[in-house]
Amino acid sequence: MNSVRILFFARLRETLPQAELEWPWASPGSVGDLKAQLRAQGDAWAALDGNILCAVNQTMVKLDAIVQPGDEVAFFPPVTGG
Repeated sequence: MNSVRILFFARLRETLPQAELEWPWASPGSVGDLKAQLRAQGDAWAALDGNILCAVNQTMVKLDAIVQPGDEVAFFPPVTGG
């Protein structure tokens, strides 16, 4: 079965049950589709709601970006600083 590798950074890494995972992904779909599947896993995954950034294969993307089997997807909160 095909999959994507998903990485979580910053507060997501601390909040979610795991810092990275392999997720079944047999056909192309959007980052938004992937995020919705993850969110459906339960309460802890609500951390993916709101202003969360995403990169596919280390390139920043929006929710409508296509994810292919074998891609690496990273989710992280916006960086703030002063």
